[in-house]
Order: sequence, then structure tokens, then C-alpha cells
Amino acid sequence: MMIKILYAILIFATVLFQSLQIATAQPIPTAEENIPYLVTFGAQSEIKWGDDDFCQVFFLIIPTSQVNPVYIRVYDPDCGGEFDEAKGAFDTKTAFSVYGGKGCISDPDAQGSDPKGNFKSGNLLATKTFAENPKYDKNWYTFGPFNPTEGELSNDYGGYVLKIIAQGISGDDGNLYRYFLSAKSDENKAIEGSNSCTFEYTFRMHDNASNVSHVYPYINKAVTTIKIFNFDWDSDGVIRIISVAKNGVAAKVSAEGNWETSTHLISAEEKNTSLDIQFVKNRNLPIKNNNVVIYVTNQYGDQMPFFTAPIGGIPKFKGKIIATPIKK
Repeated sequence: MMIKILYAILIFATVLFQSLQIATAQPIPTAEENIPYLVTFGAQSEIKWGDDDFCQVFFLIIPTSQVNPVYIRVYDPDCGGEFDEAKGAFDTKTAFSVYGGKGCISDPDAQGSDPKGNFKSGNLLATKTFAENPKYDKNWYTFGPFNPTEGELSNDYGGYVLKIIAQGISGDDGNLYRYFLSAKSDENKAIEGSNSCTFEYTFRMHDNASNVSHVYPYINKAVTTIKIFNFDWDSDGVIRIISVAKNGVAAKVSAEGNWETSTHLISAEEKNTSLDIQFVKNRNLPIKNNNVVIYVTNQYGDQMPFFTAPIGGIPKFKGKIIATPIKK
């Protein structure tokens, strides 16, 4: 128990320092991730369509230097129209809820892979449920204004933290959407030094096989091994790991409606850096409308955060590739 407590203290001991090195990151997903949409299905959906629990939790990190109000904007929050995934007639309702205050991110249930226990920890600041509504199709809905101090102050994460939960309330369609943490209510205006993270990522892949999507788990100095869990990848190509010490190490890939896991050692060079987990589609027979779920745990089974702006920057392989002659 003491080891896990000490580990928790170490988890983000260097994040605050390294957060000074990250770029401004308000869009969720970011351009660096190359993920077209987040996706959440209705509560009556089949999990084989690519959402294991019909719920997605994101944390928005606001620097303490931000004294003006902030806004959380949701693009295309309704479920209906061109971008969303219909299963028959659209009948899905999705609730978007914003939380702040004590326990918002520090409650262990908020950092899990499943919507269980006290995952809605903190103070409910705003909520709205969307059904099919042309008013919000391809348009933005804005939550706020929020005083940054309404978030939970976290030294580990380097600022005030707000939480937004998207949850499929009913129906069986897929709601595709994006977020933006903004300084303005009616436009997407960046907040310098902000970031965001999630502990389980559910997203839509590109249909075009030339597009590679990325997620960036942060590896602190206490991590010795990681386990990668992915769900419903539909065997759509390969999942590979790039880091300062790994140049395309493959993770096990899941088929339709099942989980796969693989364990990977962490080297000394990879500590206090981010990994780049890449989703590379099958160029010969790419899957259309492919939704995937991923999370990563450390050697203690604790889930690790994916930062949308990778801490320390996008990792680049620093090793050497040695060519070995083939004996004839």
C-alpha cells in the first residue's frame, strides 16, 4: 500500500515542470493526434460497434495564470446528421456534463476505465442532453462561463482541472463530436498553457488508410512496465509504439467486439517522456467507420493519462538501426 501511495505522489512530479514545454492545446482531439472525432454510443447500443461503456471522460487543465473566464465548446453535440453513425432512425440522447471542485480528478473513480462508483466526482457545474437537432448539427454549443478556480486545483496536473463527461443516455446510435477549451463563448480562442487528458480514449478512426492516428500516454519515472488494452480495433492494421527507445514495437490488436492486451517493458530512457501509440490502418482493406477504445496501465494496474498535447513533446526515436548482412 505504501509503495502505491509513494507511486501516486511520483506520478506527475515532473509534469508541472515539463508542462512548460508543451504547446497550447485547446482542440480535443488535437492536430498532433490526427483523430477525426470522439465517439459515444447510446446506452442500448451493441458494444461491437466500438464503444465498450457508452461513456467518455475528459479533463481540461487550465493554468493558474488564467484569471479570465473559460468556456467548453462542443462541436456537433446532437446525434443526427452527416457525421454521426446511425443504426436505423436516429433515436439517441447524449448528456454532456461539466464538473469542477474537490475530487473532480483526484477521486480514484474518476480515473478508471469504466463509469463506476464516484466517477462523477466533484461539483456539477453545467449539463445538457442532446437528441437529434439540426440546430446543433455541424455547429458549436458552449458551456460556461466558468471561473478557472471552479476547477480542482492540482499541483500534479499543473493547474485547475475541469471534467466533462459525455454519456449515452438512450438509443443505439454513435454520437461523433469534438471539444474546444476557449477564452471566448462564440469562437475558439486558445488559452496559452492549457492541456487536456483522458484515462480511456474512445474515438473514430479515419477511413483513409493513409491517415495515422496517435495517442500519447505519459511515462513518469516510477513506471517499469505498461500494459496496453485495446478494444474493437477490427484487426484494421497494426498498433505500434514509438518512443525515444522504441522504433515501431507492435502491440497486440483486437478483432471485432473483443479486448486484446500486451505488456511492454519501459527502459530508463523512456522515463519522464511520452509514448506515441500509433494506429496504422490496413492499406489493402481498410475498415470503414472504425471506432476503437484504448487505455494503458502501469505495473501496479493504475491507469495512465493520455495527454492531448504530449508532455515533453512528440517522442522521436533516438537509437540506432544496425543493418546486418544476410548470409548467403
